[in-house]
Amino acid sequence: MNLKEMLNVADRIVLEKTGQHLDDLQEAVLRGTLQRETYKEIAKDFNCSESRIREIGSELWQILSEELGEDVSKTNFRSTMERLQNSNILNFAQDIVVKGSFNTCGEGRHPPNIPNSHPPNEEISNPKPTKTSHQDLSEMPDLGDFFDRTPELQTLTTWILQQHSRLITLTGISGIGKTTLAVQLVQQIKDEFEYAVWYTLDECPTIDKFQSNLIQLFSNSEKQDSSPTNQKRLPLIKYLQNHRCLIVLDDVHNLFCSGEFAGKYKPECEEYRTLFKQIEKLSHQSCLMLVGWEQPREVTQVKNPNTAIRTLQLKGLEIAAGREILRDYGLEEIDNYETLIHRYQGNPLWLKSVATLIQDLGGGVTELLPNDTILLPADLKDVLQQQFDRLSELEKQVISLLAKESQPINRAKLLENEIIPASDLLNALQSLSRRCLIEQQANFYTISPVLRQYLHRNLDGRDALP
Repeated sequence: MNLKEMLNVADRIVLEKTGQHLDDLQEAVLRGTLQRETYKEIAKDFNCSESRIREIGSELWQILSEELGEDVSKTNFRSTMERLQNSNILNFAQDIVVKGSFNTCGEGRHPPNIPNSHPPNEEISNPKPTKTSHQDLSEMPDLGDFFDRTPELQTLTTWILQQHSRLITLTGISGIGKTTLAVQLVQQIKDEFEYAVWYTLDECPTIDKFQSNLIQLFSNSEKQDSSPTNQKRLPLIKYLQNHRCLIVLDDVHNLFCSGEFAGKYKPECEEYRTLFKQIEKLSHQSCLMLVGWEQPREVTQVKNPNTAIRTLQLKGLEIAAGREILRDYGLEEIDNYETLIHRYQGNPLWLKSVATLIQDLGGGVTELLPNDTILLPADLKDVLQQQFDRLSELEKQVISLLAKESQPINRAKLLENEIIPASDLLNALQSLSRRCLIEQQANFYTISPVLRQYLHRNLDGRDALP
């Protein structure tokens, strides 16, 4: 569909919901969104406030979400409309125009010129065949606030739909937005698969439970026998070979031991290793995505771009997206917002936590965060504690060495310490890197200001700065 056709379809959907066509300002918001303009740019073009544009956008996304039965936002509006051309929803929209069944308000601003069932447009007249989709997304969280991750979404979409990657890991420190990104991705591409499944791993994630749930879904949809003899690994692989499936495993770090280097399986979870290797090695048309603080060691070691495995480590938000969070928490007028975003590394959870504390205390950013001060709200400390509880003793020693340095430290200098043997130190550095707790540039290592502050106050159980 071209831009005009997308606007016409959106107009008819809004008409059915509200009984009114799009007004000029609503159309400006949708048009600007389709042309990838920011709310600020749309507001400037239409000579009104940015807050008013945001309010109108929010109302439109809610209407479209309710009518289409999926989450629609500024980020995915274009892709949603493009996908409608091959869906029953578009046929429904066309029926509205062709039959005039909802044209009860008289002639609107837009003429009913959405393509009918036999349009000249080749893209519409030759739709791709639609497959029956079976989805079990009951464990997938609500999307909630989603801030711009366009490059990451494009990368993941390319890996899955174009390069047909079989195993993808999405990793990053707590609060960085891994699950939110995965939810947005699934919402956008789920209809490209025969099966779409979201499974959240609890603290005792035995493979029998995971495989049984999946095989039950396959068996119910195909009306096949689901006896216990059909619930082993091999039948599951066969299903992934026979059908195009998208499977997301969230909180995958629950497969691994605490107190050990990253990615060591719990004894009761060892069979996942075999499953992941099968998904990597055997030919099939499905994709498994692993989301969590840690990833399997055999996955993190893969560096060859020609393999069917891909790893994306999520970084912090850009300044514009970080400012949206601060604006949502009433901090839109602060002068040093860029400094604050950098200080908390664009981590959405960290920014929300400190913004809530500032709001609750009723103070200003300059007053509560003078110079390079790092606030650690209680909820943020709890999140960091969960991740640090997983560290081995060697990792705690190494990260404590890094916390004493305000600047990146050379690996050679780290190796000069008289406490940790060289081989142990290198293994600990590798594990900390896989946990996304340290940053590496060439041979230099450092940690974020937030983690440094947390380590000074909490790791050894003391509550005093050094």
